[in-house]
Amino acid sequence: MTTLLGCIADDFTGATDLAGLLARSGVQVSLRIGIPDTPPHETAPFEVIALKCRTAPVADAVAECRAALAWLQAAGTERFFWKYCSTFDSTPEGNIGPVAEALMDDLAVQQTIYCPAFPENGRSIFMGNLFVGREPLCESPMKDHPLTPMRDSNLMRLLEPQVTRPVGLADRLSVAKGAAALRAELDQLSLKGVAHVVVDAVADEDLGVIAQACRDMKLLTGGSAVAMPLPALYRADGALAFDAPRMETPNLPLAAVILSGSCSAMTNAQVAAYRATGAPALQLHPLVLAQSGPQPALDWLSRQDLGQAPLIYATADPASVRAAQEQLGRDRAGELVENVLAACAVAAREKGARRFVVAGGETSGAVTQALAVDRLDIGQEIAPGVPWTFCNTGGHRIALTLKSGNFGQPTFFINALEAL
Repeated sequence: MTTLLGCIADDFTGATDLAGLLARSGVQVSLRIGIPDTPPHETAPFEVIALKCRTAPVADAVAECRAALAWLQAAGTERFFWKYCSTFDSTPEGNIGPVAEALMDDLAVQQTIYCPAFPENGRSIFMGNLFVGREPLCESPMKDHPLTPMRDSNLMRLLEPQVTRPVGLADRLSVAKGAAALRAELDQLSLKGVAHVVVDAVADEDLGVIAQACRDMKLLTGGSAVAMPLPALYRADGALAFDAPRMETPNLPLAAVILSGSCSAMTNAQVAAYRATGAPALQLHPLVLAQSGPQPALDWLSRQDLGQAPLIYATADPASVRAAQEQLGRDRAGELVENVLAACAVAAREKGARRFVVAGGETSGAVTQALAVDRLDIGQEIAPGVPWTFCNTGGHRIALTLKSGNFGQPTFFINALEAL
């Protein structure tokens, strides 16, 4: 089957976020964990390749994304989407801008847009400034992110150091005039040599306007929400059949485990809400892990009834995270947690777990790699941008949800288990 849109995501939770929103349309969506080792075969109308390159060295991230692009081109894809977090998680060096420019070069594209807005999840852009709820990005909990602390809210200022070509803005006033006016504004900016255009969006209606104006662009970039209107537009254009098959939810055993490595404010609230149910829970401390390794956590897990869906978490407040990073180093502290949670995922599978709830982008990457998952079928959403997915691992069919740290309500872990 021809792939209409090929997507490259910079982390695993972002990939499932995007895939889940595309799957709302009922269109078949295939999510690949990493770049497939084999040539494209039986591809879906929407293909999403999940990478783990958000905080990788710039050269590594660019090379990996270019390889993903080449695989998608081999699948016959002609439209592409570069997906990053709705809070524009990045460092002054990248990797959002460098990857976008590399993809533009490979596709011979002179202009693309940047729209990480996701109004349904409280992410909006006004006059080029990104808001999380009512707070500017730099005043939100993202200012204390352990890997990509966001200390500026202006997307143009954040993007300019990352790229070599001019950056501009299509503001809300242009978007409010409709798709034709926005398309004209983008064309005018292109004539002026503006290659990178931040586009305002404060409501779902804005996303529809942006998607309509930009649906024929060879490369789009943004958060997942701006891609959500594309299936309907492709159907209206006649490019997508109306009878695309839906994913059927398999009947799986109830045994479950929750693994949380995210330290976002929302995940802290979700851990607290789940612990309040009285379910078994074990907290991991990086400083202790540096001394003891994974065995104490594995021993604890071996004694648990998976029917009670035990929680293993390294989620902590910003002060505790900083303290651990100061003693161990940022990368070492993160690796210790990821490695233990990944080992726990494998142990839980062998113990009979068939439902896995995973919180945090880096954690999701570590868990999927440990389980040797290379392809996910996208199922129902639990929360906006967070679907259940289904895959094969170790000879078993499992349900797996990969939640970005900031997504979901405080009761997300409870809701996820109830949804199946």
